[in-house]
Amino acid sequence: MTRNASRTTPPEPPQDILDKPLREALSERYLSYALSTIMHRALPDVRDGMKPVHRRLMYAMRELKLEPNLPPKKSARVVGDVIGKFHPHGDTAVYEAMVRMAQDFSQRYPLVEGQGNFGNIDGDNPAAMRYTEARLTTVAKLLLDGIDEDAVDFRATYDGSGAEPVVLPAAFPNLLANGTNGIAVGMATSIPPHNVAEICDALRHLIHTPNAGIEKLVGFMPGPDFPTGGILVEPRDAVINAYKTGKGSFRLRARWHKEELKQGTWQVVVTEIPFQVQKSRLIEKMAELLQARKLPLLDDVQDESADDVRVVLTPKSRNVDPAVLMESVFRQCDLEVRISLNMNVLDKDSVPRVMDLRAVLRAYLDHRQDVLIRRSTYQLAQIEARLEVLAGYLAAYLNLDKVIKIIRTEDEPKPVLIKAFDLTDAQAEAILNMRLRSLRKLEEMEIRGEQKSLSEKQAGLKKLLKSEELRWQHIDAEIAELKKTFGKNTPLGKRRTEIGDAPAELAVPVEAVIERENITVVCSAKGWIRAMRGHIAEDAAARGAIKYKEGDEEGFVLNAETTDKILLFAGNGRFYTLAGDKLPPGRGFGEPVRLMVDLPGDADILGMVLYKPDQKFIVASSDGRGFVVKTDDVLAQTKNGKQVLNVDAPEKAVAFAPVAGDHVAVIGTNRKLLVFPVADLPEMGRGRGVMLQKYSGGALSDVKTFVLKEGLTWQAGDRTRTETDIRQWKGERAQTGKMAPNGFNRSNKFR
Repeated sequence: MTRNASRTTPPEPPQDILDKPLREALSERYLSYALSTIMHRALPDVRDGMKPVHRRLMYAMRELKLEPNLPPKKSARVVGDVIGKFHPHGDTAVYEAMVRMAQDFSQRYPLVEGQGNFGNIDGDNPAAMRYTEARLTTVAKLLLDGIDEDAVDFRATYDGSGAEPVVLPAAFPNLLANGTNGIAVGMATSIPPHNVAEICDALRHLIHTPNAGIEKLVGFMPGPDFPTGGILVEPRDAVINAYKTGKGSFRLRARWHKEELKQGTWQVVVTEIPFQVQKSRLIEKMAELLQARKLPLLDDVQDESADDVRVVLTPKSRNVDPAVLMESVFRQCDLEVRISLNMNVLDKDSVPRVMDLRAVLRAYLDHRQDVLIRRSTYQLAQIEARLEVLAGYLAAYLNLDKVIKIIRTEDEPKPVLIKAFDLTDAQAEAILNMRLRSLRKLEEMEIRGEQKSLSEKQAGLKKLLKSEELRWQHIDAEIAELKKTFGKNTPLGKRRTEIGDAPAELAVPVEAVIERENITVVCSAKGWIRAMRGHIAEDAAARGAIKYKEGDEEGFVLNAETTDKILLFAGNGRFYTLAGDKLPPGRGFGEPVRLMVDLPGDADILGMVLYKPDQKFIVASSDGRGFVVKTDDVLAQTKNGKQVLNVDAPEKAVAFAPVAGDHVAVIGTNRKLLVFPVADLPEMGRGRGVMLQKYSGGALSDVKTFVLKEGLTWQAGDRTRTETDIRQWKGERAQTGKMAPNGFNRSNKFR
């Protein structure tokens, strides 16, 4: 039996396929994603200082009636409402956002009052949402104040089943008060918390003086006020500049004091740690530094904290200055941090931009005026509607028997009432909906009293809406009342972060940061460097015991200490600086020095010496030019090194010698030797230098300084040779010189 193969017609391609380049399609979609991240996730609104998730949490908790004076509800209930109605994202992210708003060490003015385990300053995680409960705080209530009075716009939720506020009325300057952090696509925001009383002073000054300068505003707001306290030690000029540009950083230190003990001993007690530093991680880091012997002045660190912070630092010796001890600790761990400022926010048109302090304060004030106008307009409409109803009640009271008769006898009493007493539709509806029990309350005096009160309020609102000056006076009074509520004499409003002076530069000994140990620095000819423990004897046998990679050999060997700095001079004319404690250990063959500094592959290492103050070197290039340079002029602060000898290809740096005598010996590749006084060379910090020796078809090979009376020495194999009578080689700088003495190295090098 055969089966006929059935053929089916292939489906037609979808009609919505777009023919466009992949680059263009990706650009459009990535731009859409970026805008969504910037506007709906990462950046706060300048008006209420909130990201969408925080705003939705506040609104959802209000809808659940989690007022400060009402019992809390399970956090899981709150998170469920938020992700079900407003925020279609993961429950973990929403709960973490709510937890942070409840932590008094994360928020300067918490917006959520949590019951249960909401984490701690050690970095411990909060309990699961099914175990904790939450409700709004008084601060959150201020942020939501007036939301039912058409104070702000609403938009449809993600599924169109409800509405959510675009922004909160914000009777509390939340952006600056609590600060925020966020990373969007191509931009970020970082605003530290501030003191509300100080913000109120700046806002009121800006109301009275709209053109106030940043310096004056910073006079009211001297700097951030962190929930964990600490001491702000940023110079005032830097603070002002940060607020002027909207970008900068603040240097924050832990608060500490010296605690006297028995027999003249003492210890340092840290009572406040910097903002966003986890105490447990801080202790671990300090313990690691102690184990690595990076804190030689410190003997022990202990965490004796309970509800408060108490970290005890024990010095190794009671003779140590506590300030020096703490300076060394500040440099090594997070007892000192830098808090960044980047006031990148969404303005009222949802456009991201970096604002300065005055622009942020002005945007908040303008928002408060918009809210005041909208609330006043709403209240005015409500008053007018109530006055209309009261007028109808008054007409009914004066003709009560007739009203009752009409209602009892007429099938459609509403139009009859309207016609009989000249009522509006709303008035007639209110009379018909009135309960019988209310008839006894319809007293003329009460109706007229309410009418008078509402009429006066109506007149006041109309006057307020017509006068911008009155509106600013009203806002000024609101801010003054806010300052009274959160003043510096209140537990919540009291400034916690001390504004200190920039710390003086203490001369911290290197030993306070690095433990002094003897090491031998070994650098091979191919640039592999290591630090062997202890000092190796300088005799050939001891140095011969040092092993190198196959095909490599000895380059430089120095006896040093971990606190020393090592200077390298390379063929590109640059000096590089290495720290003795940062060198790889002596096990194995070390590491390439090019991993530690930006040394080009075609530049050889010409010299390696220990840094000593007031020492001098001679540096020279292959074309015979050179000069004397001081060691303080060659110290490099970066991996890129410091350019000292300027060379242009094909020339390169070829010689380097410490100045250890009164004369200079220069030899070229043509084996001609020239000796002249060191004083003939100029001292420079950078340049090409002067001509040391002239050549015809040759180049400079090596340089050495020596004491004329002691004679010129050079290394010939394992032997050291000395030439005391060097009169025939003495001359003036820039001469050609004469042939080297018999027995001089065929390599034309002094070593």
